[in-house]
Amino acid sequence: MSVAMTFAERYRAISARDARFDGQFVTAVRSTGIYCRPSCPARTPRESNVTFYPTSAAAHEAGYRACKRCLPDAAPGSPEWNLRGDVAARAMRLIADGVIEREGVAGLAARLGYSSRHLTRVLAAELGAGPLALARAHRAHTARLLLVETDLPVADVAFSAGFSSVRQFNDTVREVFGLTPTALRSRRRTADAPAPAGVIDLALPFRAPFDATGLFEWMHVRTLPGVEEGGPASFARALRMPGHDGTGRAAWFRLRVERDRLRLEARLESVADLSVLVARARRLFDLDADPVAIDAALSRHPELAPHIAAVPGIRLPGTADPHELLIRAMVGQQISVAAARTHLTRLAEALGERVELGGQTRLLFPTMAAIAEHGGEVLRGPAARIRAITGAAAALASGELELTPGDDAADQRTALLALPGIGPWTADYVRMRVTGDPDVLLTGDVALRAGAALAGIPASARELGAWAQRLAPWRSYASMHLWRLSAQAARTPAAAATGAAAPAPAATPTPAVPLTGPAADPAPHQPHEQSPVPSAL
Repeated sequence: MSVAMTFAERYRAISARDARFDGQFVTAVRSTGIYCRPSCPARTPRESNVTFYPTSAAAHEAGYRACKRCLPDAAPGSPEWNLRGDVAARAMRLIADGVIEREGVAGLAARLGYSSRHLTRVLAAELGAGPLALARAHRAHTARLLLVETDLPVADVAFSAGFSSVRQFNDTVREVFGLTPTALRSRRRTADAPAPAGVIDLALPFRAPFDATGLFEWMHVRTLPGVEEGGPASFARALRMPGHDGTGRAAWFRLRVERDRLRLEARLESVADLSVLVARARRLFDLDADPVAIDAALSRHPELAPHIAAVPGIRLPGTADPHELLIRAMVGQQISVAAARTHLTRLAEALGERVELGGQTRLLFPTMAAIAEHGGEVLRGPAARIRAITGAAAALASGELELTPGDDAADQRTALLALPGIGPWTADYVRMRVTGDPDVLLTGDVALRAGAALAGIPASARELGAWAQRLAPWRSYASMHLWRLSAQAARTPAAAATGAAAPAPAATPTPAVPLTGPAADPAPHQPHEQSPVPSAL
């Protein structure tokens, strides 16, 4: 789906020091032996001295080290890995999720359906580096983040970033950044107030604009008491991290807006899980998206332009736990959001595990094995739906069904549709949330079609699907705007009656985080499976 930039286009971007391209490629300069982000304030190098690489790992492999001035590894991640659905992009999503640390290159290759040797050839050809080098670059990026954002001891930083030894960590940091870990830490900005004991607190970079308020409100109306906490400017939850033995350790995190930054506060049973937790938090809040490119593309269409202007930087919510998301989506079929929360809260309280983290008791969402075995005793509703939910949980628990960010989208959809009780809406909604596919449009969705009608877009399923072809590859983000429009109209029935769009709530901007007004739940409508946002869980 992506269009590769030419050398000339990339050179123009670095000449303009265009920050929109930070994280999308790096600029290696042969005369200095360093690589930079596109917005580096240093003098633009001569074209003859420049080589562009798709990843920092490729620059490392070619013998370059990171610029100490612009710190290219501090940029948000590339939006390419969500936009693309090829093997390279799927591999990058799985590497960020810690698959190589847990399963090795062989495990990564098996998940992608390749041999280790063939996968290495594919990644080297596409990204300029093999899987081990890509994982090493990811560890280096995490290490830099922890060194400059936290007061963790150096040994804890090493193991939190995924290194197997402090010596390996020291060697990698010196090689990549040209500095010792101590010297790199000394270059940090003036520290904020120290985090409480046992708490890791760090800033997460993103590309502005960022609809933080809309995301927090979207999460808030779906929080499960005990498992999650939501508010107008924060979201927190307990989470079971993936483990080598299939069970995993507990973690708790909170995302919050603080001045012009989004901050992650975390407590973990093991600091070794931090890198994966950061990756999952970034996916949950879609922090690697390129909102300027998305908004510019969607704004070309007059039906959408005023709504893009009203809510710039809208994000596509991901998930911190793909298995949990499927259960929540299935429980929420054909019932209101309030009823779904009641059912899910009962399920979590009855079958979830309580753990102590930071002196507080946290509740983990039930394991798939627990739901498969005991879900029928707790869930309420039609017997066929309960069987479908427990059957899906059993398939996930046994490994018969896998849901990961690195899934092939078409294969994932086929696997989901093969299960009883899962139709096209659920399969596509899960694909949108789990893989971050930016180009999903649920044409059968009642709320989405209502939003389309308000925007002056054909609202029948067939006509909407045909009209929306012009929005590719950003139909998921267009869906978010149409769902938002439908929700606003539900709050102001007069607007819906006249066919006019409800006015967007006033924005509350901050220097780097334009915060738009909250989204509201629309009135319940049937069937619930056709209204994932803001109705579905």
